[in-house]
Amino acid sequence: MVREIAVGGVRIGGGRPLALVAGPCVIENESATLRCAERLMTICNGIGMPLIFKASYDKANRTSVTAFRGPGIKEGLRILLKVKEALGVPVLSDIHSIEQVAPAADVLDVLQIPAFLCRQTDLLIAAAKSGRVINVKKGQFLAPWDMKNVVGKILACENENVILTERGASFGYNNLVVDMRSFPIMRDTGCPVIFDATHSVQLPGGAGTSSGGQREYVEYLSRAAVAAGVDGIFLEVHEEPEQALCDGPNSVRLDDLPMLLKKLKAIDQIVK
Repeated sequence: MVREIAVGGVRIGGGRPLALVAGPCVIENESATLRCAERLMTICNGIGMPLIFKASYDKANRTSVTAFRGPGIKEGLRILLKVKEALGVPVLSDIHSIEQVAPAADVLDVLQIPAFLCRQTDLLIAAAKSGRVINVKKGQFLAPWDMKNVVGKILACENENVILTERGASFGYNNLVVDMRSFPIMRDTGCPVIFDATHSVQLPGGAGTSSGGQREYVEYLSRAAVAAGVDGIFLEVHEEPEQALCDGPNSVRLDDLPMLLKKLKAIDQIVK
């Protein structure tokens, strides 16, 4: 049985309706971040879908040293706190080192462990001891059944508030593949499972000095994942993806989001 986890006023798992984790890939500036969060809240309130707002204060795993990484932890957490206080929405962001855990836990409702760091034991333990909900992205290099060891590290710290996120498996050659079997396999750990639809259509390093993407496939993979019984969907969104400073090619245009979410909600209601 999959545990139900509380993230602020949002409930994930335990047979609850589909939850949405969404926001821009990276915090570009305060006004754009607040504008995006407000738009997401309006969309989600309109269709009755719970929302966790996501935006990264630092994108530490970029293709090129010249790529935009974000405002950094101090300014980024200030902006995320403003979003949280202004809109009353739970917030999530990535952490990359043990030193970031304490300040991030003071603001964030969910500490996210990036896929490339999902086996870093000390980081997992430090995050678990913060008492916050931990969302671990499955490494592109791991089989889904390997995530039980990741979960075990967090549970050993007496923190059961663990969410797992599927973001595709890498076979090199600038591509990712999603195996739908991973959802029931990872849910067997007892943790709610989220599907990161936008990173799964990313083409890592596919644009030479940045990642490419195929956002035209986001809807198809999302529909399949919801039909497979995931507990949440993760989408990076942007007002103008072509102008995004990070992950634009795989981000969903905000104007296209309401119709997509309505389809996913309908599928979720049938499945659950």
